[in-house]
Amino acid sequence: MNTEALITMILTQGIVISFAAYFFYKVLTIKPKQEPDSYSENDDVIERQPEKK
Repeated sequence: MNTEALITMILTQGIVISFAAYFFYKVLTIKPKQEPDSYSENDDVIERQPEKK
């Protein structure tokens, strides 16, 4: 393998590993999104439907 091919291969692998590490780190450190509570919308409902058997 000549020198140019070796340099290209090492640079390409370095770039791919860098992108993978960056996005992996980003996924692990992202803050969870606040999701709406589906039960909070039903707080004013007094009667519930009877369970079906």
